[in-house]
Amino acid sequence: MSKDRLFELRKLLKQYNYEYHTLDKPTIPDSEYDALYRELENLEAMYPEEFDPESVTQHAGYEVLSEFKKVIHDKPMLSLGNVFSYEELKEWAAKIEKIYGKIEYCAEFKIDGLAMNLLYEDGKFVRAVTRGNGIEGEDVTSNVKTIKSIPKTIPYKNRYEIRGEVYMPKMAFERVNHERIVNGEEEFANPRNAAAGSIRQLDSKIAASRGLDGFWYYVPDDINALTHYDSLEYARSLGFKVNENNRLFDNIDEIYDYILKTIDKRHDLPYEIDGMVIKVNRYDIQKELGFTSRVPKWAIAYKFPPEEVRTIIEDIFITVGRTGKCTPNAKLKSVRLQGSTVSYATLHNEDMIKEKDIRINDTVIVRKAGDIIPEVVRSIKEERNGTQIPYVFPDVCPICHSKIYRLKNEAAHYCINNDCPAKVVTGIAHFASRDAMNIDGLGEKRVETFYQNGILKTFEDIYTLHTKRDIILSLEKFAEKSYQNLVDAIEKSKENSMENLLFGLGIRQVGEKASKILSEHFENIDNLMDASVEELENIKDIGGITALAIYDFFHDDSNRAMINSFKLHGLNMKYLGVKKKESVFTNKTCVLTGTLVNYSRNEATRLLESLGAKVSSSVSKKTDYVIYGSEAGSKLDKARQLNVKTLTEEEFIRIINS
Repeated sequence: MSKDRLFELRKLLKQYNYEYHTLDKPTIPDSEYDALYRELENLEAMYPEEFDPESVTQHAGYEVLSEFKKVIHDKPMLSLGNVFSYEELKEWAAKIEKIYGKIEYCAEFKIDGLAMNLLYEDGKFVRAVTRGNGIEGEDVTSNVKTIKSIPKTIPYKNRYEIRGEVYMPKMAFERVNHERIVNGEEEFANPRNAAAGSIRQLDSKIAASRGLDGFWYYVPDDINALTHYDSLEYARSLGFKVNENNRLFDNIDEIYDYILKTIDKRHDLPYEIDGMVIKVNRYDIQKELGFTSRVPKWAIAYKFPPEEVRTIIEDIFITVGRTGKCTPNAKLKSVRLQGSTVSYATLHNEDMIKEKDIRINDTVIVRKAGDIIPEVVRSIKEERNGTQIPYVFPDVCPICHSKIYRLKNEAAHYCINNDCPAKVVTGIAHFASRDAMNIDGLGEKRVETFYQNGILKTFEDIYTLHTKRDIILSLEKFAEKSYQNLVDAIEKSKENSMENLLFGLGIRQVGEKASKILSEHFENIDNLMDASVEELENIKDIGGITALAIYDFFHDDSNRAMINSFKLHGLNMKYLGVKKKESVFTNKTCVLTGTLVNYSRNEATRLLESLGAKVSSSVSKKTDYVIYGSEAGSKLDKARQLNVKTLTEEEFIRIINS
């Protein structure tokens, strides 16, 4: 283990956190994330001199989305520490009981949804805010108000804040996914993603139609009770939906027995749970135990193991993605898994099939990676009866029948035919996806329908669909309203910032982050198209392989013609974000401390970030500037001990105005 691994893990986990909390699109299983997280914790303990307040081990979540007003939580919404075994649970409790002796715990189902904070003033519901990054969340009041079980008024006149989980019941999840299939939209992967996606709808009517619900499980600084359990009972008396399965225990063995019984019956519940939360019941002990920078010391989450089921592989087939990647998949005998029917599972690549010796007609164990994507864990070789058929990876694309190739140093095979229908359809669907051009109503199934009917063959064709009204309305399951909604979404997409278009183009090696970096640097598409490989390589975080891929893409005549076509259709080609100004603070780490007169802490932070600085919450030898106001304390003292440059607020203002 090395420092290089520490830095690599921080970068990886930050990306995985972003995918899970902000995009609601986790790409790795929870168990894999947890293992990497623990590895990082161990490495950080080995190298305390490399402490970084921006590490995921120091934060509860990730960035909030930009579509909603941002709100600072009165008290941080922290996440929970996790345990995965009886031994770890016992160890957690032993540390507490060593101090306090035998104590009482409250055990609660860990609802798999979206963490939410509700605020009531003078008995009226006034605001709902997501967890966000734990410090700052999204104001989603208009959508949360549509949840019928949430009281709009309560018989309590003082300020009242309560936290819980907004979730989508299993029946509502199945109904919503059926509707999305009918409308040619991509299905939600699981109820948690569906709940998060619904809450983030700008149109509250959509959120209202989704059948969301909520359980409430924590009242910060509750003055109406001496224990957590009594606080929940009081919340129930005010009209809040509190889970009926909360239990009090004074013995960890009894809690573990309750956990095992719950695991057995979890899939009979009308909602999804992924663990059990155990909390110290008495508030005075909670207060004494306190918090780390990321989690409360008085609570822990016992995470359930992923569910695994047996089924049979009926066939193995290849799907082709937008980059031409050929992915093997298993056709399964349908089986129920975590509340949904599973008929297919990914096999990843040829090497995995060989390594696990997976064959057609094998009995296999299947689970959902990250509770989302079904995957084959292993085959049960001892149950083979002679009918099993080893799989031979094809040498031609199953869609266009062109030869496929395995690239050097990669496990995947690729179809390199740019006109392959599968690449075209998935590429257009990616272009229209939420993280790219955000054209609602143009999911992969609908793109495929339009492709088969000859009206959508290229990215540019999207912007001529308004001229195909008669053809579209003649298609099955298409009505005037859905046609008009699609046309409106396409028209609105023309206003997107340059980075959305750049990401949508699907340039190899260019993801969301690189798209934002390039757009901020070049400001418009023409500047980027004219950039040399050397100029691209000189941009921070853009490596040589990526630079060459960008250069090759924009020096292809057909791609340049496509960009010109976009211009004629009225698409925005400029970066609409705020370009960071060059200053003495560019690429410097700054810490704010004390009370500032001319700025709030958030205003000063945003100003520094606009000047290219990284704002940290703690002082270390890597800090470049500490900017302080009145009543500055230990951070200023530490800066002076470490010989870090310090600036008064007045000195800071003079520098930025010079």
